[in-house]
Formats: sequence, C-alpha cells, structure tokens
Amino acid sequence: MNSLFDAETLRAEFPILGETAYGKPLVYLDNAATTQKPRAVIDALAAYYLHDNSNVHRGAHCLAERATAAFETARDDVAALLNASREEIIWTRGTTEAINLVAQSYGGSTLKPGDEVVISSLEHHANIVPWQQVCARTGATLRVIPLKAEHNGELDLATLDTLINERTRIVAVVHVSNALGIINPVQDIIARARTVGATVLVDGAQAVSHFPVDVQALDCDFYTFSAHKLFGPTGVGVLYGRRALLEAMPPYQTGGEMIEKVTFETSTWNQLPYKFEAGTPHIGGVVAFGAAVRWFRAQDRTAMAAHEADLLAYATQQARAFPGLKIIGDAPNKVAVLSFLLEGAHPNDVGTLLDQQGVAVRTGHHCTMPLMDALGIPGTVRAAFAPYNTRDDVDRLFAALEKVRRFL
Repeated sequence: MNSLFDAETLRAEFPILGETAYGKPLVYLDNAATTQKPRAVIDALAAYYLHDNSNVHRGAHCLAERATAAFETARDDVAALLNASREEIIWTRGTTEAINLVAQSYGGSTLKPGDEVVISSLEHHANIVPWQQVCARTGATLRVIPLKAEHNGELDLATLDTLINERTRIVAVVHVSNALGIINPVQDIIARARTVGATVLVDGAQAVSHFPVDVQALDCDFYTFSAHKLFGPTGVGVLYGRRALLEAMPPYQTGGEMIEKVTFETSTWNQLPYKFEAGTPHIGGVVAFGAAVRWFRAQDRTAMAAHEADLLAYATQQARAFPGLKIIGDAPNKVAVLSFLLEGAHPNDVGTLLDQQGVAVRTGHHCTMPLMDALGIPGTVRAAFAPYNTRDDVDRLFAALEKVRRFL
C-alpha cells in the first residue's frame, strides 16, 4: 500500500463521494467514463456565473475583461500541463470534436486516393469513425494495427514496418485504451511514423489524468483530451496541434471569434488559436477547467500514480482469486482499469446488481465494438480507479461481486 498518499483527505474535496446509492455509501468506479469534480472546480464554475458572466474578447466592460482573463489563463494552464505554447491549444467540446476537427480539416485537405491512414485495434469509436468518413470522402484507405495473437489486449508492433509505409499520411492512435486500461507504446509508433513522414494524432483522453504528458518529448503532431476526464466539467476539450500544421489547416467551423474580416465577397481568419474557435465557447466550463488543471498540478502526482498502481495491483490480486472471473486485457503496462467478465453472467446484469449494492461501474462495449469483436466478447464490466478511491472501495466491489455470483 502507498503510505505516502492520503486518499481519505483527498476524498473530502469531492462532495459527490458522500452520496448514497440505494441507501448504501457510493463506491464510484466509473472514472474512465468521467471523473468527479473537486470543490475547487465546482466553486470556480459557480464564481464565474455569480461574478464574471460575460462573453469573452470583445466586450468593453469589466465583466468581459475578467471573463477573458480567466478564459485565457486556463489556456496557459493547459499549455503548461502539456509543455506546449498557448497558440497551439485549441478549445473544443471534447476529444471527439477535437479528432473530428483534425480529420475533417487536416485529413480532408491533405488526403487523396492511394493515401493510407493507420489506426489501432484499441481505438474508441471517436478515433475510428471520423477517419472512416474522411477516407470515404477522399479515396484514402484505413488500415488497422492488430492485436497480438495471445489476445491480452496489447498491439502487435511487429506489423508496424509493413502497416506504416510510404503511403501512410496519418497515424491516429490512442495513448491509453479506455476499455482495457492498456498503455500503448505510442513513442515507438510515432518513431515509426516519422521514418515515412506521416503525421501523428494521439488520443490522450485516458492518459492525462494518470501520468505526465509532454507533447514535445512525444514528438506528436496533435494530442487530444477532454476536461471531464481530468476532474473538470463536461463540454470542454483540448486539441494541441503543431503551430505550422494549424497555420496551414483550413477552419473546421466558421463564424464568430475565428473571423478577422468579413465582406460579402470574402472572409479572412483570425490568428491562432482563435482560428479554430468559432462561436461563443463554453466559457464557464473553460474557466472551471483551468481551476481543475491548477488543482491537479498542485497535487503530488507521483504519489497519486503510486496510489493508483497499488489499487490496480490489489484489485487484480483479488480478481485472479475470484471464482469464475476472467480479466480482459491482463497486460503488464496499464493504468488503474480492471476490465472483466463473470462466468455465466452478462456484463449488463452484473453492472445492474452491483449498482443496487452502491457500486458504480461501466458495462458494455465501451464504444470499442471492433475491439470487442476482435476479442470475441460482447463487452465487459469495467472498474476504473481514481486517486480518491481506496482499498475499501476495492473490497466493497468484490464483496458485491460475491453476492452477484451467488445470485446468478
């Protein structure tokens, strides 16, 4: 157990963790879907609407000035988190919109018949469907990095030399599998892509809350994630893009802040990052997300990571000893996600019975239908841990699973 991390003190910062479910104390293990929010984030969102509510950038009054300052400070916070420049940080509604932006703007303007886009078998639908659509529109071909033959959820990197070749224009891969928690060797994939001059997007939605991400060290061209998976609000996402690429890309949407000048004959675009931020943004959400990033960066992130690793090891140990339970994605390099099946039980039934005991998990295909097809299963039960979870939460999970096993 990690004795240097005080999860109980951290839990006190998250009001919702004091809730009950069906009369039982809540055990929240659905953190890969969305994390809960500390009071600092909730207070920041409330303070914006109570004291600073205004549109940003163009208002000639003090509320607009305060709102704009908070909005742009949040951009600086995210830039520092990723080791990027502020002009390379684009606000979106989430990871999904960020990937669509790159697929439609960069992919749609550069791909042509004969070109290839490479993704992996571990991708979320949000990093599959946009590339399918742009390939269909441009005549490019979508290729997929397969899983290893042993089906432990790891990618077969032996295929990279043939899959990523002189026809490859874009490689789009997930940093951490949302379904299995497996950490992909993205640096190896990026290094291979560099040898053929391919552009690389990394879906970091499940990564940024678990370990440091440095886009300069990764050498990726685009990196995406969502605020709500990093203790922030829903409806806010981040696209990091290399400045030279963003400068060359056409706008994804038009109108509002992304405009420099408009006549009835033509229009010109604003400078970065505003070129890709059409319309009134989710200002309160961005301000609150800035508070989330500052809160997160103020934590002992090394101790947090050690605590999560302890939770995963503790849960995995119990899972391996549990009768009839099969871990899905039992690979060594993972974040704190335990995905599993219970013999003779449908995942949805298991999730419903756990919920009635106050244990919140995620069930189903986790927006990774092709991965589930490759594994030959309909879906899994997924318990995803965060720093505010404890070993007691793990014990509650397995005590509840024992009741489920007896019932079913």
